[in-house]
Amino acid sequence: MERRRALRALGLGYRVDVPLPGLPRRRCDVMFKGAKVAVFVDGCFWHSCPVHGTVPRNNKSWWTEKLATNITRDRETDQHLESLGWTVVRVWEHEDMADVARRVHGIVLAARRGPRPRERRGGSCIR
Repeated sequence: MERRRALRALGLGYRVDVPLPGLPRRRCDVMFKGAKVAVFVDGCFWHSCPVHGTVPRNNKSWWTEKLATNITRDRETDQHLESLGWTVVRVWEHEDMADVARRVHGIVLAARRGPRPRERRGGSCIR
């Protein structure tokens, strides 16, 4: 919530909890449709943060597989969006909100300006 307020304070309009193009059962947290920027705020547990991620002791093998599947799905989502020319931004839930907002602001402004002539390629995933 506070991340979104910080984005709004920087003058960015966005949509929240939006179905992804070509992947209607998957959603992004914040979307800048005109700029083709999709922002995902990944939870440390569900997306296996290298700093805070844990695996429960009970049913460890099931959880290990479940969390690995989440990561695989994240990469597939990133690749799909990039193939459509989107820029994917993934941030961890523990990151400083003001820093995230500034970073996203810069990415969105750059995307709105468009690629330089030599940079006409697919999107990119930024963590």
